[in-house]
Amino acid sequence: MVSSEQRRKQLAREKYLRQQKRRAEARRKARIRTAAVAGGLVLVLAAGGAYAAAGGLAADDKKKDDAASEPSATPSKAPDPCEKPRKGEPSKKQWDKEPKMSIDTSADYTMTLETTCGDIGVDLHTAEAPHTVNSFKFLADQGFLDHSPCHRLVTEGIHVLQCGDPTGTGQGGPGYTIPDENLKAPELKGDVYPAGTVAMANRYNAQTGENRDSGGSQFFLVYKDSKLPPDYTPFGKITEGMDVLQKIAKAGSTPDPQTGNTPPNATVVIDKAEVRKK
Repeated sequence: MVSSEQRRKQLAREKYLRQQKRRAEARRKARIRTAAVAGGLVLVLAAGGAYAAAGGLAADDKKKDDAASEPSATPSKAPDPCEKPRKGEPSKKQWDKEPKMSIDTSADYTMTLETTCGDIGVDLHTAEAPHTVNSFKFLADQGFLDHSPCHRLVTEGIHVLQCGDPTGTGQGGPGYTIPDENLKAPELKGDVYPAGTVAMANRYNAQTGENRDSGGSQFFLVYKDSKLPPDYTPFGKITEGMDVLQKIAKAGSTPDPQTGNTPPNATVVIDKAEVRKK
C-alpha cells in the first residue's frame, strides 16, 4: 500500500514533469518564432541580392542557424484548394539600387494580388512607409512578382504566409534593399502584428544589431494575430481576401529539407500583382 509520503512524492514528481514539458514546449515555440522571423524569418523575409525580403518576418540567409533548422509544419492530406497557375515564368530581373521615388506620397495606394487561391486586396500605408510602397509599385509595374510562388507558410507560433521571392527558395530578391519604416506603428501593440497586416521580411539580427534596412521584395501576410518584435516594416492592411489566407492555412504545409522552408500544401502563386493610386 502506498503511504501518504510516497503519494506526496509521486504527485510532486508528476507536477515537476508537467512543468518541464510546458517549459520545453515554450522553448520550442520560441525557436519556431525566431526561425520564422529572424533566421532570417527564416520565416519572414530577406532582402535583395543573395537575400529576399520577409519573414516576415525575416529573409533567409544561406547560413541557417539551429532555430531555423526546425521549421514549423502542418502536413495535410487535404486536397489542394487552389487553381493551376497561369502560364508564365517567374521574373529574373535584377537592379543595382532602389528605384527613385515616383509615387505621390500624399496619395493613397492599393495593391491587388491575383493568386491561384483567390484575390487579396491591400490598402498601402504610403505616408508611413513611402520607400516600401514606392518599391512595390516599381516591382509590380515591372512584373517582378507575377508568376512567383508563396514559399513559406507558418501555422504554429506565428501565423503568416510569406511571398515575394520569384525563385521560391526564400533567398531571392530584386538585387537592392530598402530602409526599414513604420516600426513604431500604433497597431503594433505588445509586439503583436495583428491579423490582416502586410509587412516586409528582412535579415535584421536583433542580438547583434546587424542587417538593418535589409528588406527587398519578400513580404508576409498575417492571417492571425502573431507575436513578433517590431522589426518588420508594416506597410499595408488586408481589405479583401482573409478567407483566401484561411483556406491556404487550413491546407497546412510540409517541410522542404533542402531549403529549410515550410511551403504551403496549397499551390499558392501570385499570377498578377498590381499597385494602383486610388
